Amino acid sequence: MEKITSFTIDHIKLQPGVYVSRKDQVGDQVVTTFDIRMTSPNDEPVMNTGEVHALEHLGATFLRNHKEFGPKILYFGPMGCRTGFYLLLTGDYQSKDIVGLLKEMFSFIRDYQGEIPGASAKDCGNYLDMNLPMAKFWANRYLHNTLKQIDDAHLVYPG
Repeated sequence: MEKITSFTIDHIKLQPGVYVSRKDQVGDQVVTTFDIRMTSPNDEPVMNTGEVHALEHLGATFLRNHKEFGPKILYFGPMGCRTGFYLLLTGDYQSKDIVGLLKEMFSFIRDYQGEIPGASAKDCGNYLDMNLPMAKFWANRYLHNTLKQIDDAHLVYPG
């Protein structure tokens, strides 16, 4: 079998950033898949499931309610390796096009107070596995270390 595109990226060189993972034509629309890489793969600890789950609930809620991008959101969810998230948008985008959106989202998560949306037995299949303090930690870390002064080297996959 042929390797899928995401397995052809050099994860040894990959650093936290915002990358276009792929673009697909679906009918008359382009779907852009973004790699929201929050940790350096195979180099530093991955995120635990509790904070990944909280980031997913808060991030998806923020994105789907966003005035401009909300109608374009197809999916926001974690990578199996727990080093980041995938974001799928309808439209033909570059990484730089969503940096502002991600700054808004991660600021929202960093500053979030209260109950996590959808964190109940009725709304979620594993609602007890949530860690808001650590989600806020990771959101702040990504904002400060990656998004604050992001450059081209962290917007395009390494060669």
